[in-house]
Amino acid sequence: MEEIRKLIRDIPDFPKEGIIFKDITPLLLDPKAYQTTIDVIADRYMDKHIDVVIGVEARGFVMASTIAYKLNAGFIMVRKPGKLPYKTHKATYQLEYGADSLEIHQDAIKPGQRVLIVDDVLATGGTASAVTGLVELMGGDLVECAFLIELDFLNGKEKLKDCPIFSLIHY
Repeated sequence: MEEIRKLIRDIPDFPKEGIIFKDITPLLLDPKAYQTTIDVIADRYMDKHIDVVIGVEARGFVMASTIAYKLNAGFIMVRKPGKLPYKTHKATYQLEYGADSLEIHQDAIKPGQRVLIVDDVLATGGTASAVTGLVELMGGDLVECAFLIELDFLNGKEKLKDCPIFSLIHY
């Protein structure tokens, strides 16, 4: 995991002053490290009978779609408002630098389906909490929330008390 950690760079003052952004693009450029990252996360769920994997816009798509492929599961995109073409459910949440909203197609999750949420970073937990709320609203059986990175000092887990969490790398 140390080799993967070395490929995540800090970008100060992005997207606004005072934020240190964890940039995963160097990791994505390294085929071996990217494959290892996906394999380690996907292997955790091989025997969990996952029906669908949710990827959160935008970096979450990169990881979640590949994990869904490896798990032989469907892939669901959770996007910013106005980006999905069909009827949607919407959730609004707080970020460490403002507020935002996410949407999911109303027919994306069938009641009882086993759902895995995948995103690149767990920070304050606002985004993941909004997505878990959408899964609950739609009757999905949330198996776990998986993250490449968890920023422990922001206590995002506190907003996800009802959801088991797996994070590959902690800061």
